[in-house]
Amino acid sequence: MNPLKKLFDESEPHFTESGKYKKFAPLFEATKTFFFFPSPKNKVMPFIRDHLDLKRYMSFVLIALLPVLLFGMYNTGFQSGIATGESFGLGKSFLVGAGYVLPIIIVSYGVGFFWEILFAVIRKHKISEGFLVTGILFPLTLPATIPLWQVALGISFGVVIGKEVFGGTGRNILNPALTARAFVFFSYPVTMSGNVWVAVKDGVDGISGATALAVSGMEGESITAALSSAGFSLSDLFLGIVPGSIGESSALCCLLGAFFLILTRIANYRIIIGGIAGLVVTAIFFYLIPGGQETWANAGPLYHLCAGGFLFGISFMATDPVSAPGTHWGRWAFGFFIGFLTVTIRVINPAFVEGTMLAILFMNVFAPLLDHMVIKYKTSKRIPNV
Repeated sequence: MNPLKKLFDESEPHFTESGKYKKFAPLFEATKTFFFFPSPKNKVMPFIRDHLDLKRYMSFVLIALLPVLLFGMYNTGFQSGIATGESFGLGKSFLVGAGYVLPIIIVSYGVGFFWEILFAVIRKHKISEGFLVTGILFPLTLPATIPLWQVALGISFGVVIGKEVFGGTGRNILNPALTARAFVFFSYPVTMSGNVWVAVKDGVDGISGATALAVSGMEGESITAALSSAGFSLSDLFLGIVPGSIGESSALCCLLGAFFLILTRIANYRIIIGGIAGLVVTAIFFYLIPGGQETWANAGPLYHLCAGGFLFGISFMATDPVSAPGTHWGRWAFGFFIGFLTVTIRVINPAFVEGTMLAILFMNVFAPLLDHMVIKYKTSKRIPNV
């Protein structure tokens, strides 16, 4: 027998209802399932209607996030070199970036799992593996030089207020990672504003650098010309060699993650394609309206698609199976309105240039209503029993 499995089997009676360590049963179960497959039966929400258990389900999302995470580390170091006038190579850029990104991830996981374990012990239920994704999604939405205490406050708010008050994983209305980001965004706007902090060394904490969404043209100058002058070409935005939050800058890496999730059927393609369609249609609509060429109304769909965190949000956060609709037509509408609201917020309210966060949270609230409307419509078409 596997010595590790033998150790868990011999220790398990101490964590049962009659054991002296029964209060720590959730922690024991979580540690055991880290090394071994958990029981195939799910008795409480969330229910995965597939051969995959929840931990394996979340593992696929983590794999899809790897390109975004690794590129985010590289880009953070690369932008640091530009800020200090140095030329960092691939290795040094990655190491410098990792020095700023990894502490944020460690704090997010450490504080988040503290709350997860605390609520599991108090409520006497198993620790959910859902936080494996939330714990890394939240850091990827942050700038690289955010103070670690703000990371701790944000993830605490996201886990406790965004999820646990509703009953835990499977019962939350809003996406916990975005709830955490919204808390930090509105509580500490200087840290999270359009002028993000680019991490640098040599005794300097950071240099403020405008993101693409913070750029606006001078009077009579088109937004595309202003973006080009500021160094935000469409190719750079697509590849991600621009300042921004850790995980949002590369549209290419986000698309790679989205394709992986769609191919493995972890994410529903209707939400992603519907979101892109909503953004493209709305961007074309504003583009055709005369005037305002120096604003994001005149940017066109490709710039809206590649700039900011839209592709990151629609790929990894909007597709959360808990806070998204469960019906096919509900998912199409859900995604479309996220794209619509993203562009609308960017154009009409420049104070919130990154409209994706607000768009997803707003549609999370309406997800149950979309399902209700779809089901009500389908039942109305049924032939009545006679």
